[in-house]
Amino acid sequence: MDYLVNLSLLKPDPALDARMAEAGVTIRRPLAPEARLVTEWVAEKFGTGWSSEVAVALTRQPPTCFIATRAKKLVGFACHESIARGFFGPTGVDEAARGLGIGHALLLASLFDLKTMGYAYAIIGDVGPSAFYEKTVGATAIPNSAPGIYAGMLDV
Repeated sequence: MDYLVNLSLLKPDPALDARMAEAGVTIRRPLAPEARLVTEWVAEKFGTGWSSEVAVALTRQPPTCFIATRAKKLVGFACHESIARGFFGPTGVDEAARGLGIGHALLLASLFDLKTMGYAYAIIGDVGPSAFYEKTVGATAIPNSAPGIYAGMLDV
């Protein structure tokens, strides 16, 4: 099922920013020379489907992908505008780095970027952890949205 986020209700989270700084995590857009590193990391950790979506996000100018780094290593990513206009995702955090708030920080970076692009709402496609999105950004289920944009994809 897809979820909807009202971007006008988003607020910065200084406490989350402080947590990222304390944990030594930086959230930023990847640079062009990092594209292959990012897509290969995503393919290894989360599969080639998500890696393909990341590749699309990296071709936009500016990229519609954010990465989380820690000690010059990639620990997470989040994309938007890769599968469709106004859509958030895919996103993922390395298992060893989960629980630090990195996923939340990446989500906010992407959603604030969508807001800056002029969107009033964002769609989170085929939501997995719905409770996370409901709690962190007030996302609500979109009725009759399953199977959504991913329906009819080729079998891998």
